[in-house]
Amino acid sequence: MAENFDQKVSSVLETIRPMLQADGGDVELISADDDGVVKVRLQGACGSCPMAQMTLKMGIERELKKQVPEVKEVVSVK
Repeated sequence: MAENFDQKVSSVLETIRPMLQADGGDVELISADDDGVVKVRLQGACGSCPMAQMTLKMGIERELKKQVPEVKEVVSVK
């Protein structure tokens, strides 16, 4: 499951990335665990933005859960 899961998550992140880059930010996939937890690192403007948590949960996590049902949670790591 892990490799296919990683590929699905990476593919969805590629569709989200242009929106983040338009605002001077980006997202890096750190890991996608078998238990459905996806770890990402917000970069650039997204790393220091006060709205970063909302972007993470209402943007990235919502879209990942919609397109990859195995995703249970998305967390940001430093």
